[in-house]
Amino acid sequence: MNNKTIIGSQEWVSLNELDIPTIKVRVDSGAKTSALHAVNIQPFQRNKDTWVTFDVYPIQNNGKKVIHCEALVTDKRVIKSSTGNRENRYIIKTSLTISDELSWDVEVSLTNRDTMGYRMLLGREAMMGRMIVDPESNFLLGNLSDEDVDKKYKENVHKTSGLKIGLLASNPNLYSNRRIIEAAERMGHDIEFYNIRQCYMKLDAETPEIHYRGGKILNDLDAIIPRIKPSMTYYGCSLARHFESIRVACLNKAEAIRQSRDKLFSLQLLLKNGISIPTTGFANSPLDTNDLIKMVGGSPLIIKLLEGTQGKGVVLAETKKAAESVINAFKSLNAYILVQEFVKEANGKDIRCFVIDGKVVAAMQREAPPGEFRANVHLGGTTSLIKPTTAEKRMAVKATKAMGLDVAGVDIIRSSKGPLLLEVNSSPGLEGIETATNKDIAMLMIKSIEKKLNWKSVV
Repeated sequence: MNNKTIIGSQEWVSLNELDIPTIKVRVDSGAKTSALHAVNIQPFQRNKDTWVTFDVYPIQNNGKKVIHCEALVTDKRVIKSSTGNRENRYIIKTSLTISDELSWDVEVSLTNRDTMGYRMLLGREAMMGRMIVDPESNFLLGNLSDEDVDKKYKENVHKTSGLKIGLLASNPNLYSNRRIIEAAERMGHDIEFYNIRQCYMKLDAETPEIHYRGGKILNDLDAIIPRIKPSMTYYGCSLARHFESIRVACLNKAEAIRQSRDKLFSLQLLLKNGISIPTTGFANSPLDTNDLIKMVGGSPLIIKLLEGTQGKGVVLAETKKAAESVINAFKSLNAYILVQEFVKEANGKDIRCFVIDGKVVAAMQREAPPGEFRANVHLGGTTSLIKPTTAEKRMAVKATKAMGLDVAGVDIIRSSKGPLLLEVNSSPGLEGIETATNKDIAMLMIKSIEKKLNWKSVV
């Protein structure tokens, strides 16, 4: 008992058999199994045994340091994550070194931990009989600076002749933007964040240009990824259109983004392509209020502002009187509105299908919190893994093509009449879908750009 080492809740360890010189771990005696961040996990057979190859990005928020690993599979188990999701994971055994005197073999499950704060979790099975955890302390066996970490990795930042990509958005710290940058970097590309507000254009027949901040010219980019927030739709689309005019590839073209943002036009476009939507009304004069309510089946009904996003500007009117009051209030502000039938049997749930290049690559169910009818994650909605039906996948793909989008988040509800399409989002968030499905959606987006430009890695 007295020979046990006391460690903190965070420590630096080495996984020498995997050629990982150092990685910061979260020490958690509440977790049974240890876990290592791994992506691109591929099983293969060697001498009748199952092995796996996988990539580890050992430093949080650093997509340039990558270790390519392979290991013998010792087991495959269903493991429940801290978020409550159950996942079938490969288990490997590898040596773990925590100090010059402490090294032993541990079992580790392989999983994508991009949404977690640490690239590795050290569970109680790995510590049993060897260590005591002091949860109020950190790095009792020594901390490392960024410079120390770089030295241990021998400055192995991978330089390639990858693509030059610009991420056009407003906030570099958002989960989706960080994930896209990380994915592009680890795939060998040179990606930069450009704030849409700080980009400006030169319109000229001979030398059209796009400048950034103090005059940096962006004409040499191979591709851009527009992530345009609703309030910047007009300027962001104008910018994307200018990039298109100088033959820079866009992951979602300006016209496709613009028409997907116009709620009324997008619904008309969906109907034109034979896609079912909830019965919807649109009007301008207060004199039309009663007939407008009757037209969509009466109360309860949904009232939406045309410019609303993430569930904002969406109201459930449970009675005819309430509907009249809300409609007239919005109209007094000269706001354009849609009224839509309320699909009670959806029970506050919808399905988000993530479509890339004409294929549903991931899907999740969103459920509204108690007392709420909107399932948006930003409003407290919860997510869970779901397998969409063939009809739902077909609808999501068809809607994305109708809008002309390469990448889209398509929202569908289940009704007594079958699936109904609510909305097609041209800048869908990644956090909810990656957490619910444990899929690397950001990587798939970068692969879409590679495919668009017929780019192949030379590595």
